[in-house]
Amino acid sequence: MKLFFNLMLIISFLLLTQYSSAQKSGVRGTVYDKGTGEPLIGAIIFLEGTDFTTGSDINGDYNIIGIPPGDYTIKTIYLGYDSIGIVVSIGKKMVTQNFLMEESTSEMDVVQVDAKKSAAQNDVQVSVTRITPKDINRIPAAGGEADFAQYLQVIPGVVTTGDQGGQLYIRGGAPVQNRILLDGMTLFNAFHSIGFFSVFETDIIRTADVYTGGFSAQYGGRSSAIVDIKTREGNKTRFAGMLNVNPFVAKGLFEGPIIKLSEDNGSSLSFLLTVKHSYLTQTSPLLYSYANDLGVLPYDFTDGHAKISYNAANGSRLDAFGFYHSDNVRFSGLASYDWNAGGGGIDFRIVPGGANFVLNGTLAYSTYDAVFNEEGASSKVRSSGVGSFNGNMNFTYYMPKSRSINFGVEVNSMSTYFEYSTSNDLSVTQGNADAPQSNIEAALFVHLKGRFGTLVIEPSLRMQAYASLGEVALEPRLGLKWNITDFLRFKAAGGMYSQNLISSVDERDVVNLFVGFLGGPDDGVYSLEVSDNGDRIYTKMKSRLQTSIHAIAGFEIDITKFLTLNLEPYYKYFPQIVSLNRNREAGDVGKNFLAETGDAYGIDFSATFEKDQLYLYATYSLGYVTRNDGIQTFYAHFDRRHNVNFVGAYKFRIGPKKQNNESDKIIKRTEFPFEIGVRWNMGSGFPFTRTQGFYANQTFMNGISSNYLIDNNEPNANLGVIYEEEINQGRLPFYHRLDVSIKYTFDLVKHMKLTVAASVTNVYNRENIFYFDRIEYKRINQLPIMPALNLNLKF
Repeated sequence: MKLFFNLMLIISFLLLTQYSSAQKSGVRGTVYDKGTGEPLIGAIIFLEGTDFTTGSDINGDYNIIGIPPGDYTIKTIYLGYDSIGIVVSIGKKMVTQNFLMEESTSEMDVVQVDAKKSAAQNDVQVSVTRITPKDINRIPAAGGEADFAQYLQVIPGVVTTGDQGGQLYIRGGAPVQNRILLDGMTLFNAFHSIGFFSVFETDIIRTADVYTGGFSAQYGGRSSAIVDIKTREGNKTRFAGMLNVNPFVAKGLFEGPIIKLSEDNGSSLSFLLTVKHSYLTQTSPLLYSYANDLGVLPYDFTDGHAKISYNAANGSRLDAFGFYHSDNVRFSGLASYDWNAGGGGIDFRIVPGGANFVLNGTLAYSTYDAVFNEEGASSKVRSSGVGSFNGNMNFTYYMPKSRSINFGVEVNSMSTYFEYSTSNDLSVTQGNADAPQSNIEAALFVHLKGRFGTLVIEPSLRMQAYASLGEVALEPRLGLKWNITDFLRFKAAGGMYSQNLISSVDERDVVNLFVGFLGGPDDGVYSLEVSDNGDRIYTKMKSRLQTSIHAIAGFEIDITKFLTLNLEPYYKYFPQIVSLNRNREAGDVGKNFLAETGDAYGIDFSATFEKDQLYLYATYSLGYVTRNDGIQTFYAHFDRRHNVNFVGAYKFRIGPKKQNNESDKIIKRTEFPFEIGVRWNMGSGFPFTRTQGFYANQTFMNGISSNYLIDNNEPNANLGVIYEEEINQGRLPFYHRLDVSIKYTFDLVKHMKLTVAASVTNVYNRENIFYFDRIEYKRINQLPIMPALNLNLKF
């Protein structure tokens, strides 16, 4: 720890020394698409005749600092757009220069390649995958319409439990250990019970950064992974929209300017609205009645998002947004599950005139409520609710040579309630809807970034205070990259992480449909040991936090301009994981939560090839995830030893390219109207706890009049399961599935296109196991072959 603080001080001194002696003049601005007003990510901006160059970020913003005073021609280039050159006069302060770029018919692969290569050489980029709508739409999808949830499943290190009730596990982290951010606001459930769909509409996503480990101190509150999603703004030049229908969902998107984009200074005011609704309970009896014994896919959901965006001429902006998500599942005679979430907030960026720093932040509030009712003899009810306020404010100082210092503050306030019944019918209750448990967290962080020759260093430090627990966690983190050659790069990252939020998961369950949330346990956290004579010994832990330590290293190799390989071995150690006490007995009063330890380690490999109209992406993950509850070490229920994904997409046309004519001035022709997509996934089986036998679970509902001798013979007798003492020693069969799709785009009138997509999920009808009903001794499979037709109209 002392070594890390000394390193932070040395790098800060070097950066600040150079910053104080360097010229603070420069140019900044935003690069827009002139037709829609959408910011362009990865545009190259440079001063002609100099070495000053940079790229635009996810908001289209760029900064070039330390330019000597004088007149320069600043140019920007971007794939598929006409380049622009503008003369600017640089004085002693920062000047603003925005760009409005127009699409062209010329293709410049070198521009795209150089932009990606520049980012790879100047950013650490350890264990992070950036996803855009272009990437998502390459995936063949259920219903013919691609979704964010389906793309996540092909990222190395990410594991899902299946087509139905799927949960997201990232490099050994359970769902509660992965923080999902939407425009800076925390979401507690981002995926619907049918695992094909997320709550996000693909067309409103600008970027989604998935950090599978080793993330910097800018992020906190979770101990395994971060998914940071940024939505785009509405069209700033005209009213536009999208209508989409398939057997799974119908959705619509509407957007347009309230104040049109100014071509003089780039200011605008726009809106964006999207609604999505599933009607599987109505369509599946007609189209997919063969999918299960119920004759219906019992999943319904609704999602809605709205956003209003103001952009000022100097790069300042203000977004106001809101959302509503709901999910309903009905397994007739077995169980029902409902959850609802809603919220809203503001996201802002302030650019002081003439200064070379920016201020940005988020203020948001959201709610989440979930209820699971298990029908039948047991009739268990599980419920959970969260009310969350989160606010953050970040300051970023830009310096010459793409160096920067970022520091900020974050405050989170959560109110939670939780009711849960364990597998041995003991209840755990903490708070209720009228009197929830309160939890307050506050954090300070500093993040430094600098390139020194071939070395890029990003040290950071986060101080996380958990007021309701009376605990403070210091979390040093470090990322670095060594550009060994122009095509070979070594990278590494690591750090310490903590969180307060915990959830309910029973490691004996192969499928966990319900996941509840609560803050630190009121009664404390205990470790459990069993003495030689079989006595259970509980010891109260000093801390109620969940903690982890990450260590990651790897290589990036550019085999050619179009083929890149990425290799990352990783290790995550979890010194304390707080879980429900599944070993609890009736006499263990207050011993509801246990402290476990865990390990997650393995290696992730990916290869990406992208040239012209062909895209190929392949991944392989080797992983091990173990837990120790003080009694035994066992594999986590989501431990998947091998996971392979292959994605391919190819655009083409039949016949010669259409020649330009008068109508082309009105209709923008789609050069390659056909697109074929394919995805194949194979994963080794998940572990499960084997069954040793059954017993009659006597309820004695008739009191002393109950006859335990004959009650066992009742047709509806409630059987209990005797599990093997060693947890998760069995393995389910391998999972594999092939999905394909083909699309064709019709050019109708100006700004209007119709895309028809035919898709087949699980092409060769593989019978992948979902779970095994122990009582009925019956295997339940994942979804079978499912063809679909999708219509998408954009205008």
